[in-house]
Amino acid sequence: MTPLSTGDPETIGGYALLGRLGAGGMGVVYLGVSPSGRRVAVKVVRGPYAQEEEFRTRFRQEIEAARRVSGAFTAPVVDADPDAEQPWMATLYVPGLNLAEVVQKDGPLSLRELRALGLGLTEALRDIRRAGLVHRDLKPGNVLMTEDGPRVIDFGISRASDHQSLTTTGRMIGTPPFMSPEQVASPRDVTPASDVFSLGSLLVFAAVGTGPFDADSPYITGYQVVFGTPDLGGVPEALLGIVERCLDKDPAARPELTDIHRMLQALPESDATGSPRTGQSAQSAKPPRDPATPNAAPTPAGATTGIGTGGRRRARTLLTGLGAVLAVTGLCIGVGVFVSRSDTATTTATATTRATTQAAALPAGWRPWQTPLRYDVKGIPLDYNGPGCVAEGSALFCGGTGFTAARIDAASGRTRWRTGTRPQGAQPIGVRDGLVYVYEDPDDSTRRVVAVDATTGQRRWQRDINKSQDAVLYDGGLLTMSPDYASFVAYGPSGKELWQAPSLDEYCTPAALGGAPYALCSKGDEPGQAPVELMRLGPDSLAETATLPRKAEALGVVGGQPLFLAPQTAKDVYEAGYERPYNALLRVSPATRQVTRIPLAHALTGAATLVDGVVYFVRSDGTVTAVSADSGRQLWQKATDVESLSAPAVSATYKRVYFANRFGRLLALDSRTGAEVWRTSALDDPGDKVQSYPPRVLLVKDAIVATAGDTAFSRSPAGPT
Repeated sequence: MTPLSTGDPETIGGYALLGRLGAGGMGVVYLGVSPSGRRVAVKVVRGPYAQEEEFRTRFRQEIEAARRVSGAFTAPVVDADPDAEQPWMATLYVPGLNLAEVVQKDGPLSLRELRALGLGLTEALRDIRRAGLVHRDLKPGNVLMTEDGPRVIDFGISRASDHQSLTTTGRMIGTPPFMSPEQVASPRDVTPASDVFSLGSLLVFAAVGTGPFDADSPYITGYQVVFGTPDLGGVPEALLGIVERCLDKDPAARPELTDIHRMLQALPESDATGSPRTGQSAQSAKPPRDPATPNAAPTPAGATTGIGTGGRRRARTLLTGLGAVLAVTGLCIGVGVFVSRSDTATTTATATTRATTQAAALPAGWRPWQTPLRYDVKGIPLDYNGPGCVAEGSALFCGGTGFTAARIDAASGRTRWRTGTRPQGAQPIGVRDGLVYVYEDPDDSTRRVVAVDATTGQRRWQRDINKSQDAVLYDGGLLTMSPDYASFVAYGPSGKELWQAPSLDEYCTPAALGGAPYALCSKGDEPGQAPVELMRLGPDSLAETATLPRKAEALGVVGGQPLFLAPQTAKDVYEAGYERPYNALLRVSPATRQVTRIPLAHALTGAATLVDGVVYFVRSDGTVTAVSADSGRQLWQKATDVESLSAPAVSATYKRVYFANRFGRLLALDSRTGAEVWRTSALDDPGDKVQSYPPRVLLVKDAIVATAGDTAFSRSPAGPT
């Protein structure tokens, strides 16, 4: 413990602070004492991060995760206030060094100590698993060595094992030498078996002094974890079989915690066969590896290499010490390492940062801007939970809170005009021929579509439509459904009714596919309970075009043919976070009514968007998969670690795919390979609707415009400066 520094608080949450236990980039951990004399470790978020709602959300979920775990080998939460001006959490103070410090100070553990460590960690992981969590950052710095056994701390990046999403801040995804292969390749798709792999790496570290995949670069370490053979030189023979099973690349092949506990109990309690506590360094017990060749076999003892062993040992020691200091707080940003088996071309960062030489086209006088989509009005506004913007040329039109629509200058973010007071939070339908089409709800039983002059904001005309069905723009006008469900109605730019088509005695919705008017109908009282009938609409006509499977999803048109997603299963699942898997694309020939099935290589989940012949699947955990709409072939897949991403916007100029998340973070991927090109920080204050409003992103010429919460903002397509 070090004394308090200038600027440190003397008390927080009623706890008197005695000194610093550790500090990291995002926070400080203090030793505190309650009025009754109980000592606690108080983790306090630093000021700048306390102002980021995204980080507060992650910190709040860390507290909830830690509270779910209660066992003899974890440090329980005793108090917390994530909503304080400076969020803080107090856990029971556990005196003692962490495992990294113990090994650095006294050398590798004896077999008796390894047996006790393994048993304690296995029981801790059992308690964590019973709470429905995966720790995801089991490393020496997060294991406190106490007189009554090890204690596992820091649930900062833990994850519900049912895949409930946790928001990430920065790139806090784990510590490369102790991550599992699946966590490196797809950080969000981990199961409790991932912690078993980390346990194996941690036992090797405790037995030898270095990890089984250590290298001089975190990127090489990540490669070693996924593809390399673990270096187990110096591990006691009695422990070797257990470690080898834990480090199996296949999660399904790793032993269960009960099996590991049983095998550890069977180890001899004597130190006779263990690694010597003194007299043998980790360097001599474990032959050095050449970090420049990740797959190389260990160098035989006595052989020479181009790297001095003394310098290598010092580098490892310094790295371990730094990791131990930062790990105390659990508030530092971890190193982001991604190795995708299906996208090995994306692992070189420098190769993905080059934009094309073609000049970007930006609105005249453009500069980065940010503007609130909120306007305070009297009365009770409605809330559709779907604000956003649409564009035509350089014109930008947005819906928001307390107004129906506003024209925003795409160059400066200034509001040119604003119209209406209701509804709240609804994106405009679209803009065409100098008109902006928006919704209006004058009362609880009526819904209208309103055509607004794009230049002046003046209302041109209005028509009542069905309360439950959206209106869509097609090449000939605006397609709606009548208030009584009796017919589809098409209107021209002047508001004149162009034609009507009868609606079936089914559940039907209007759709525009490739600019043509269609209806998607499903027999039964509820949508999705019967096969989908694709109907082509026209004056006084509704012609059946094709029959599609239950819960088929319309994507758009490719080569003049409507394209749909076919679900792998159409069963109804009422479970938070469930994402339906799709295993094929369906192309419909309007001329022959034939449906062609294009199978996918494997089932994919996530929201799907068709852009320029590519279908982008975006999962809630941030994984993006690009698939050819023609062949169904997977083009690339990227685990981004940025959750709650928007639908994509694709730039032909920069060959990039842009996304926004709920907190205003922008992400750019290479549209050809999926490699990450750049990302931005979250917005300082995206408003109070970040959890309820979905993020959106679009391009106005080449300028990126996104919405997060009730805030719109624009950034350069070239990325952050």
